[in-house]
Amino acid sequence: MSETTDERAENSTDPAESAKADEAVNVETEEAAADAAASAAAVSEPATPAAASAGTNPVALLLGVIKTARPKQWVKNVLVFAAPFFAFSKATNRTELVIDALIAFVAFSLTASSVYLINDAVDVEADRAHPTKRNRPIAAGIVPVPVAYAAAVVFFLAGLAVSFTASWELAVVLGVYEAVQLGYCFGLKHQPVVDLAIVGSGFLMRSIAGGVAGGIAMSQWFLLVTAFGSLFMVAGKRYAEIMLFERTGAKIRSSLKKYSASYLRFVWATSAAILIMSYCLWAFEIRQAEHDSLWAVVSMVPFVIAVLRYAVDVDGGNAGAPDEIALRDRVLQVLGLAWVVTLFLSFYL
Repeated sequence: MSETTDERAENSTDPAESAKADEAVNVETEEAAADAAASAAAVSEPATPAAASAGTNPVALLLGVIKTARPKQWVKNVLVFAAPFFAFSKATNRTELVIDALIAFVAFSLTASSVYLINDAVDVEADRAHPTKRNRPIAAGIVPVPVAYAAAVVFFLAGLAVSFTASWELAVVLGVYEAVQLGYCFGLKHQPVVDLAIVGSGFLMRSIAGGVAGGIAMSQWFLLVTAFGSLFMVAGKRYAEIMLFERTGAKIRSSLKKYSASYLRFVWATSAAILIMSYCLWAFEIRQAEHDSLWAVVSMVPFVIAVLRYAVDVDGGNAGAPDEIALRDRVLQVLGLAWVVTLFLSFYL
């Protein structure tokens, strides 16, 4: 067995050799300490989302982008079929009208997805502190923020390209929608009342998009029903969030801190009243235009009941997302179907 350094120093008669041995011990000790400190730092340092995303495989990245694009939210875009539905009976080229409506649906879905990507990229830090939103692909580090912005540009350009196959007016509507929603993402979402108007305008522009895609002249009643129906749903959603906060103390968006439950109740109740009145006046106008058909008047019954049914969810604080309610509430679905059938009969019977 070899001698230790101390033993070699004791056996050596040369003082210089002993000094060299001591110096070697000090160097070895310092290097070992440095290695240990580096190892400890590497172990104790938490993995950042950026580091986690660095190891993400392309398939996971693609799936993350698709999830952030929120294809489930595309159900909102069925509003583009509203104007074509009312104009279908008098259309000279119905096939072209349907194709234009489908183009508007695809174009608006792509454009809306670009907004969702940007919104999640902007809110990434806040989402990481949220108990559930931290699992979103961008907040979780699956989709890096630069990739999200790049994907948003691709989705928007794809939506514009698709829209031009229908009409340039549709592309203008999409451009306005994108600009307004970007303003929402980058700060206007925190402004009370303004945020209600912007979110409501999104539903209105969906209806307008379907009309301009097919070259349809939209009546004043159609625009009023769409506008106040949108405000009714948005105010109801905010009211439900307030109710959830009061019951559970759950974290809410900053703009809601400037609202009171009574104010939001006033907004959605007023919107519901104007919505019902506008539709009833419109239904009487449809009756006159469709050879005095009583079915247009009958359509008011399922429409009003559907509004009141939705108001039950709003009042109970359960109207968190209009699309989720539409997919979950079977009674509301039956009422919607009955409304469509009565309108169909008024046009074709």
